[in-house]
Amino acid sequence: MEKLPDLKQLSNEAKEALIVELWQEIQKLSAALATYEPKPGSSPTKTSKNSSTQPSKGFKPNIKPSKIQGIKRQRSLGRVGGGRELHPHPDQTIIAQVKNCPQCGEKVTAATQKLQSVYEKIELPPIRPIITRIERYGGQCACCQAEYVAPVPLGMEPGSPFGSSIQSLVTYLRYTHAISYERLSSIFASVFGLKISVGAIANLLEKVKTSLDDQVTQILHRLRRAKLICSDETSARVNGQNQWEWVFQNQDVCLHVIRPSRGTGVINEVLGEHRPDIWVSDLFSAQKNHPAPQWQVCLAHQLRDCQYAIDAGDRIFAPAMKRLLLRALIIHRQRENMDDTRLLRYRINLQERLTKILDLAPQHPDGIRLRKRYGGLIDNLFLFLEDATIPPTNNSSEQAIRMSVIFRRVTNGFRSEWGRDLFAAVRSVVNTGKRQGLTAYQSIQQALSTDGSLFSPS
Repeated sequence: MEKLPDLKQLSNEAKEALIVELWQEIQKLSAALATYEPKPGSSPTKTSKNSSTQPSKGFKPNIKPSKIQGIKRQRSLGRVGGGRELHPHPDQTIIAQVKNCPQCGEKVTAATQKLQSVYEKIELPPIRPIITRIERYGGQCACCQAEYVAPVPLGMEPGSPFGSSIQSLVTYLRYTHAISYERLSSIFASVFGLKISVGAIANLLEKVKTSLDDQVTQILHRLRRAKLICSDETSARVNGQNQWEWVFQNQDVCLHVIRPSRGTGVINEVLGEHRPDIWVSDLFSAQKNHPAPQWQVCLAHQLRDCQYAIDAGDRIFAPAMKRLLLRALIIHRQRENMDDTRLLRYRINLQERLTKILDLAPQHPDGIRLRKRYGGLIDNLFLFLEDATIPPTNNSSEQAIRMSVIFRRVTNGFRSEWGRDLFAAVRSVVNTGKRQGLTAYQSIQQALSTDGSLFSPS
């Protein structure tokens, strides 16, 4: 049928025959789709849904235009009453009241007026550097002939003229917003009225690295006492060479290191003799050789791998395995509403279902590959249901290195090893501070302050 006939001209019998014919065609298409197998050697496109491919690299469909063209959309109010939330403590308040009626000039009292609206106007104060000149005197003692120099307040010692506030801001803008040295110099000259050369910024950041060493050491010591460690890695460019940025983290601390190796030796270097109880990671070989007695496999990675096998054509193993993993994640989200008996029942049921799924006999190569994989991971899939402190995914590690990927794309990497190590130190401080409830800027400020620490005294 190339063209749909005029339905108004058809009798009821003809319409019924047409419906039957169309239904039969639909059934044939559905059967063909159910048995569809990709051509040998062909593979589905990898996206963020079925692999570790970043969403930015995936295909983005065109955004459909609004159905109503040429009509200005109503501004979103954001909340009842509209506009942004009012500040609880404004610096000043202007009370606007009428003294005389604008129509007839009759005198109006304040008691007869009602509040009609409340809103705010926000401005930044003039920004300029605060410059303190130090005139330091000294001399020679007339009695003992010893030379002396007057002491200066803490933080006012000779050396770089740029204090901790400027160090914090330069570090924040450079390693959180990936702003180049030249643009940083321009920003400080234009916005703050402070001339600071590219060379001075480099010298300042070298000093910052020395100041952050103690904070990184504290983070490392806490990591080496941790019972649970999540880990991941991503590529980095140093002096035009490929290296690897590793992250080791949990809910309390986060440590970044960049090394030329992606092997297990980096884990041994960082942890030393420490052996955590639980390791959470993906299936990369170095992560599989972790030092912990128990290992929780990241289910987010497994869901993507199952989806890839489904896209490739597996109709037996991958769909059943994906449903099982999703069921486990749903149980995890609802565990706060379950007692121990019910949770145990769910865990036993998951293991029983896993056993049945592993008994399936997939024919597709990707299904066979996944069946072999999970046959060796029976004890590593659902540990998070035995201990509420264990996360089911390694998403927190991926989130910790997300900024590193952005920085690499914007800057194309590092020109020196000290720059590499400074970046790792800053990311360690920022992500550890985030776990203590601090913003990125607050974390850097606190780490660079004279008596500051990211950790409260224990």
